[in-house]
Amino acid sequence: MGKRSARASRGAAYDSNVCTFSGSSWDPLEGNGGEGKRYVRNIQPKSPNQARLMTALQEYQMVLALGPAGTGKTYLAVAAAVEALEANQVERIVLSRPAVEAGESIGFLPGDATDKVAPYMQPLYDALLDRLGGKRLRALMSNGGIEIAPVAFMRGRTLSRSFVVIDEAQNCTYAQLKMLLTRLGWNATMVITGDPDQTDLLPGMSGLADIADKLDPLENISVVRLQQTDIVRHPLVGEMLTVL
Repeated sequence: MGKRSARASRGAAYDSNVCTFSGSSWDPLEGNGGEGKRYVRNIQPKSPNQARLMTALQEYQMVLALGPAGTGKTYLAVAAAVEALEANQVERIVLSRPAVEAGESIGFLPGDATDKVAPYMQPLYDALLDRLGGKRLRALMSNGGIEIAPVAFMRGRTLSRSFVVIDEAQNCTYAQLKMLLTRLGWNATMVITGDPDQTDLLPGMSGLADIADKLDPLENISVVRLQQTDIVRHPLVGEMLTVL
C-alpha cells in the first residue's frame, strides 16, 4: 500500500528560525556543536499548503513537494524524517541531493568523497542540526542512523526501513529521478523536494516537472505544490520572486 494510517501527531511542520553556520566547511561530527541550541520540537504549519504537506508526509510513502525557495519543503521533510526515526518507525534517514553548482565552478575540493560533497549537503546538515542538536546528530551519523549521500551514489541500492529525502530535485534529470524513485524498498518513505522553476541545469534537462505531472494522477502518491504565498522567509523573497 502506498498510503498508510497517520502517525501520532507529535508535530512535523515548519520553523522559520533555521540556524546558519559561519565558515566554509562544517563537519557535523566535529563541527560547531549546537548542544546548547534551543529549537521548537512541535512545529506548526504557516499556510494551508504547508498543512497539506504535513498531512501527506504522515500518510503517504511517496511524496513530491514542489514549490519556490523559502516554502519549507526541505525543513518539513527533514522534520518528518527525524520524527519517524525517533518514533522507531524507520531504522535510518537517508538524505540525498545532486552535487550541482549554482552557476559557478568552485574548482577542486580536497579530501575524500565525504569532504568533497559536504558543501552541497550543508542545507541538509542545517535542518538536521536544528531538529536534533549537535550531540544527537553526531551520534546518529556515526552509528549509521543518518546517512547523507549525493545522488551519484544512489544507483543500485534498495532503501528499505528508511526515510529518504531527495532535496533540490530540480537539478536531477528525468533518468536520475526515475532511478531514485525505484530505490524505494519495503517499510520506507521517500520525499522528493524541489523548485522546477529554479534549476541549475541547462534548459530542458531537469526532469522534476515531468515526473511530478506523470505521478500526480496515482492514488498512492501525493504531489503537493506550494506557491509564493507559502514563502516564510523574509517578505522580500516572495515579492522578488513575483518579478524575477
